[in-house]
Amino acid sequence: MKRPNPLLDKMQAILPTIAANAAQAEIDRTPPEENIRLLREVGFFRAFQPKAYGGSEISLPEFTDCVAALAGACGGTAWGASLLATHSHQMAMFSKQAQEEFWGDNPDATASSSIAPFGQTEETEGGVIFNGNMRWSSGSDHADWAILGFNRTDVSGNKVYCFGVVPRHEYTIIDDWYAAGMRSSGTKTLVLKDVFIPEHRIETAKGMMEGQSAGFDLYPDSDIFYTPYRPYFACGFAAISLGIAERMLEVYKEKTKNRVRAYTGAKVGAATPALMRIAESTHQVAAARAFLEKTWEDHKEHGERKEYPSADTLAYWRTNQAYAVKMCIAAVDRLFEAMGGMSWFNDNEGQRLFRDSHMTAAHAYTDYDVCAQILGRQLMGLEPDPSMV
Repeated sequence: MKRPNPLLDKMQAILPTIAANAAQAEIDRTPPEENIRLLREVGFFRAFQPKAYGGSEISLPEFTDCVAALAGACGGTAWGASLLATHSHQMAMFSKQAQEEFWGDNPDATASSSIAPFGQTEETEGGVIFNGNMRWSSGSDHADWAILGFNRTDVSGNKVYCFGVVPRHEYTIIDDWYAAGMRSSGTKTLVLKDVFIPEHRIETAKGMMEGQSAGFDLYPDSDIFYTPYRPYFACGFAAISLGIAERMLEVYKEKTKNRVRAYTGAKVGAATPALMRIAESTHQVAAARAFLEKTWEDHKEHGERKEYPSADTLAYWRTNQAYAVKMCIAAVDRLFEAMGGMSWFNDNEGQRLFRDSHMTAAHAYTDYDVCAQILGRQLMGLEPDPSMV
């Protein structure tokens, strides 16, 4: 039996408006201001914010249910908005000084990110000087800050993967998001030139994965912050894939029920192939949801027990989600390939769901070729391959 989810209950009232905005959102290539305002009003961006700053600190299963529902209305809005929300979980692991700068004067503040370590830095007194064209910053039009990835060199000459937090006025957004999928996510490029990032706004990825960051023990009573940052950061990708697949089931039924073949007048919705396709995809999407819910519940229980996940558990958390994405895409493809030529028109919801579904597997975290190798090495007792993150 599902637990109560007050945030999801509030979101039900705004999802029809977000769905109605989906076509225009694709044209604009960014989540509409109205969508962001509505999500802010129901508290979506407070989901993983510390209670000390007015956040709700809801559980991961509650949040992912909300993301899946949002994705059914508009995949691109769900992609951009979910990252704005999950970055608050990451921010809670930075120093108290960084959090005060981030939320102290603006409790509604959010961050986009570009965390692949493409930024170039120069060490300077009290921090680093950052330069770079940082791509893939989803939801950046609506963010007040950015979390950026870069490498530093330690005393032994080793690269250390790090994150730095930069306020909006210190970078420029380049409107270059022209993509086949997730068009409305606003995934643009951030340009930084000689930006100073102080030490208190820098953390290592390793520290955030192993409970060694400056902010790790700031909220000892919380159920969601005794955990590595990455599973929370990445939870939205699979939830979005699930929400898109669940919506595709409905669209297929709506479009196929009364469809007739142009040349013969045969009723498509009553034909055996159509029945078999919807049946198999329904089973596949239900299996993906059950698999994801079990995984997300495990995240939740670890946090509540203040138990840090083992290497085996982390490997499963990472790869379970990628496999579920693979299942969701297969379910969507099975339906879309039989929806006929009209489904390819730009005003048909089915083609948007098809495009956005495939984009959910394009992120590094959901690349199943990588994930299968990660889990396979773990199962066989091999050391992790450092070329796979």
